[in-house]
Amino acid sequence: MDNKRIMIAVVLCLLVTVGWNYLADYMGWISKQPVAQQQAAPAAPQEAGQPSFDSGMDAPAIVEFKPTEGREVTVSTPLYTATFHSQGGVLKSFTLNDYKETIAEYSPLVDMVGEAAANLGALGVMLDGKRSWVEGQWSFEGDNLALQGEKSGLLVFTGEVEGIRVVRELHFFADSYVVKEKIRLLNAGETPRSVRLDFTLGASSLSGPEDKYNPTKVAWFSDSEGLDSEADAKDLEAGLAKRLPLLWAGVESNYFLAAIAPESTDVAMKAKFQYGVYRVAVEHNALGLAPGAEVEAGTSYYLGPKLSMHLEKAPNLLGSAVDYGFFSILARPMVEMINFFHKYVNNYGVAIIILTILIKLAFWPLSHKSYKSMEQMKKLQPMMQKIREKYADDREKQNQEVMNLYKTYKVNPAGGCLPVLVQIPVFFGLYQALMNSIELRHASFIHNLPFTDYVWLADLSVADPFYITPVVMGLTMLLQQLMTPSSGDPLQRKMMLMLPVVFTFMFLSFPSGLVVYWLVNNVLSIFQQWLMLRKA
Repeated sequence: MDNKRIMIAVVLCLLVTVGWNYLADYMGWISKQPVAQQQAAPAAPQEAGQPSFDSGMDAPAIVEFKPTEGREVTVSTPLYTATFHSQGGVLKSFTLNDYKETIAEYSPLVDMVGEAAANLGALGVMLDGKRSWVEGQWSFEGDNLALQGEKSGLLVFTGEVEGIRVVRELHFFADSYVVKEKIRLLNAGETPRSVRLDFTLGASSLSGPEDKYNPTKVAWFSDSEGLDSEADAKDLEAGLAKRLPLLWAGVESNYFLAAIAPESTDVAMKAKFQYGVYRVAVEHNALGLAPGAEVEAGTSYYLGPKLSMHLEKAPNLLGSAVDYGFFSILARPMVEMINFFHKYVNNYGVAIIILTILIKLAFWPLSHKSYKSMEQMKKLQPMMQKIREKYADDREKQNQEVMNLYKTYKVNPAGGCLPVLVQIPVFFGLYQALMNSIELRHASFIHNLPFTDYVWLADLSVADPFYITPVVMGLTMLLQQLMTPSSGDPLQRKMMLMLPVVFTFMFLSFPSGLVVYWLVNNVLSIFQQWLMLRKA
């Protein structure tokens, strides 16, 4: 009985289902698919590694290309003056209005390109390894740009390189060192093309040949490896190639950066040092172009000082170029504090002295404890001498008795070294701050040697030209040693007295801003020791 009912139910379901379809189709209740959609064939899967080609069916008619005579065009803003050549839109110069090469009155402005790089075509594009500014023909219609306030402007360079139409749109901003580029490549030929596109950048050395603490190098930043660089000339002469999720790559010194920041991170980076020029290329590989088809790519350039206020606004984490190394956690606040004090005293040397006083006050209790510990050690010297004489032949017993002596009188023999150990990170942090802060480049303290016309501490980022501050610093260290209680060990005493000599030679080539910091710190330490001796 149950089986019969099931059979009847199945037959009725079939009749309803089939009958409904016929009825709905007859009555027009079911919407029919468009013919085009029904006949559309599924797209064939593209093979990996093969470029895709646009059908080009809707491509506009290709306008006839007419090259024009090459000429120079200038972009001037409150920050820089850039000169381009219309043959490829390459840079001839990019001078920074607020930065001179030296502190001399008539020193030329810093040029981010340089003569050697200008002759090789800086900021050009390459197609399939060919230099578009050499191999192609170009046209330009426009005039010089003079931008002020918050205005922006555009230069358009159009060229044709072996059947590929190239349109470079360079966008400038009056209040930024960033230059944006949108490039369009159009296949003006009759056969499909696969094009390799390189945004290139060239720069002569951004530092002097004798500036060993400020080398010019190739740097790059990627998601996978962070900030990295290569300064070795031999390695760069051999060539450098990397394929990373790249955010930017460029040429930098401690104070200036010329970088390419592509919109796409799926690019390769190449770098080479050749003919005195650092060259960097960011490469897009295998851009497919059917006849009449067009493809776009974009990038940003930054050519300017490593100023955080500008770099932080730039794309692709260009702010990471301001690098204080391992001690950045100390260096960054120091730079901010020095800049803060500079706003009020308008002298970076005085700002450093104020910072030194604050650091000394912060370490004052620790230094006090250290000097106290050294005084206690001095009082223990007679007892320690007796122990050494008593256990002269038993070194282990001698050490054991000395340790018992320390425990009995609650003296920490390492207490005297603690302030020095604590201040070492501060010293290196300030060193990095002075060496990598564009704000302190050419920052003057005492411009002329008193009562003379000799230029003295006119640039706190370089060494004292007369070595006066390192020598005075060494004398203050010697005075500190003489005021410090003796440990009783003659050999140790001689070694400690040698330290000022060693430090003096070390500081001869250090930035004078750093020497000023150490000198003022010594003077304050001597004052603190004098106060303790007076109370004793």
